[in-house]
Parts: sequence; C-alpha cells; structure tokens
Amino acid sequence: MKILVLADQKSKYLYDYYEPDKLKDIDLIISCGDLSPTYLSFFVTLCNVPLLYVRGNHDGRYEQTPPEGCICIEDDIYVHEGIRILGLGGSMEYIPKASNQYSEQKMRRRIWKLKHKLWKKKGFDILVTHAPAREINDLEDLPHRGFEVFRKLMEKYEPKFFFHGHVHANYSRKFKRIDTYGKTTIVNAYEYYIVEYPPAEGTGIPSA
Repeated sequence: MKILVLADQKSKYLYDYYEPDKLKDIDLIISCGDLSPTYLSFFVTLCNVPLLYVRGNHDGRYEQTPPEGCICIEDDIYVHEGIRILGLGGSMEYIPKASNQYSEQKMRRRIWKLKHKLWKKKGFDILVTHAPAREINDLEDLPHRGFEVFRKLMEKYEPKFFFHGHVHANYSRKFKRIDTYGKTTIVNAYEYYIVEYPPAEGTGIPSA
C-alpha cells in the first residue's frame, strides 16, 4: 500500500502541475495539518481514495469549512484495511486558549481519554500528529517544540510509522525527512512524501 502524506505547504508539483499519473498508485492520503480545506478536497476528489486528516495549529477554519469528502481522525483510531491509525493534531500551546494548541498536560489528557480505544484496538500501527515528538527533530522555540508524550506512545505501542508536520524544511539546516525512534520510522510530511506500508525490510521508505 502506498500512502501519500501531506503537511504545511502546498505542493506545486502535485497541485499546480497536477497529472493523474503522478498519483495513480496512491492507496491512502494522510494530512498532518496546516493545509487549506480546498487543497485537501482537491486530492480526495481526483485520487478517489480516502483522505484522513488531523488539524494543525493554523486550521481553525476547519470548524466552519471542513475539507469536503475527507475524514477527520482527531482523538480517534481509524482502521483502514486493517491498519490502525491514531490521530492527534495541534501544536504546543503558545497562545493561551487558542484553538488546536495544547500544553503537554493537555495533550496527555487527550491521550488518557483514548485509553479504552487503545485497549480495544490493541494499540495502533501509525501515529498521525501535526507537532513532532520532543527532542526528535523539533525546535527549541515554544511554538515548534514537540510533545514528550508522543515519545511515550512510541515506546509503549511501537507503531510502524509516526507521521507529523509543523517543522518546515526551510526552518533549519538540520531538517530531517526521515528518522527512527525505537521500532518506529518517523516521517516529516512537510509538503508531501510517499511511503510504503507495510515498511520494506530495513528502512521501509521508498523515494518520494
């Protein structure tokens, strides 16, 4: 199964210069946030495959204009062809009471509320967030700091993949598209990337 992951930045290659052949083998699309509703609806319409999404810290507009034809997986474990996908959008809270922003404690509380679903589904295979995990390719400024609890989730459940966005390629020379933590392959979905599921032996990451 080929999964197209998206985040943060519109891809001119896929959108402005769209050609059906570029996405003909895609089986599932996952958005990690901070993309316009019309952009997501474009892909789900033309690709005719499910598009799952979480919200980024700039996606307050989704409350009034959600992406048409797309599936929100916030605070849920969505199962697609047997693959369990956990969604936890938003960023670290840097504006008090702003939408889609959470303190570490608030994010932990969200996950605690999912304990029954996690028990019922016996964990998850893919973690989808907007923000990264703490000290795994995040930044030191508060808006782009990752969540420590995401590391705990990977340690406990050992998902095959962790997809996130929020840290743009032009923010730092240290930008990493692919990383690993324990048994989990981490993918920064900035703009777009394509992964193979289940992972190929070794890295499990095809070229984008």
